[in-house]
Amino acid sequence: MSTELFLVLLIIGMALVFDFLNGMNDAANSIATIVSTRVLAPRWAVAWAAFFNFVAAFGFGTHVAKTIGKGIVHPAVMDNWLLLSALVGAVVWTYLCTQHGLPISVSHALIGGMVGGGLAKAGLGSLVVQGLIKIAIFIIVSPVIGLVLGTGLMIVALWVVRGWTPHKVDTWFRRLQLASAAAFSLGHGTNDAQKTMGIIAAVLFSCKLDLPAWLYDQGLGIYVPFWIVLLCHFFIGMGTLMGGWRVVETLGMRVTKLQPIGGCCAESACALTLFAASLAGIPVSTTHTITGGIMGVGAVRRLSAVRWGVAQRIVWAWLLTIPCSAVVAAVIYYILIQLFC
Repeated sequence: MSTELFLVLLIIGMALVFDFLNGMNDAANSIATIVSTRVLAPRWAVAWAAFFNFVAAFGFGTHVAKTIGKGIVHPAVMDNWLLLSALVGAVVWTYLCTQHGLPISVSHALIGGMVGGGLAKAGLGSLVVQGLIKIAIFIIVSPVIGLVLGTGLMIVALWVVRGWTPHKVDTWFRRLQLASAAAFSLGHGTNDAQKTMGIIAAVLFSCKLDLPAWLYDQGLGIYVPFWIVLLCHFFIGMGTLMGGWRVVETLGMRVTKLQPIGGCCAESACALTLFAASLAGIPVSTTHTITGGIMGVGAVRRLSAVRWGVAQRIVWAWLLTIPCSAVVAAVIYYILIQLFC
């Protein structure tokens, strides 16, 4: 086996580790509300979410994957050392935050890793400014959209059930929350698994190896074959199935106390946001969006229902994700270049 082929396989392996950790950290996004409302037991909840993470492979395209593949660092600058550095930066930050129960944006960890690797290799000129601006805008917009939609749906739901008994409300929204959790997991799978697809497609496109035609097609640019789609959805689903339980506790039980009606509204708000972003090719954070939805639902009852101290800790983790992942990736890139080039 040639050194270059080994490096390609190493990068693909690291990308799948990142995909698995993505599922573990974002399991909280998929199941925190349905577990905290006691609609499903934790193990059934992660199985439900993992199934719909995988099903998302069959209907939502690869628009986000193409943004990751060519919308952050210029394809001409991209090489295997940069991609490996980006993945290591993302994996290190995601693992540390998952161990400490922090629901971070795994998407932004990957973006930060790519930015750090690009800066280390070729400076500011390596970055696709337009793509980064779009991503930066949605760092702010996605939780706001989640909060606004969550608040709006909660107000509408409370108006609809205003004459119902508490038992009837609880019974109906326990059933509806199964559907909203499934929709959210579909949205999570289609947006987040595509980020790993983008990395694998980029490394196959840039490796210049004599690989079989079914693996990729350089004539199509950043092209994502269906075998990559299936592989990435499988790994993110398995990560969700394992569950990052400390993160689930933080997001589902410490931000605010949820009832089935609130959990259904928060998940529905996030699912709508993720479907729209995925079709537009925008890699948004499921963590940011569902946290905004949960806060919006909690604030409808009263502002004090939201534990703003916990929310502040989460926001700090969000703000640090891109720069910390970028620093780790840049350091790894320098080390790799010194050792092997």
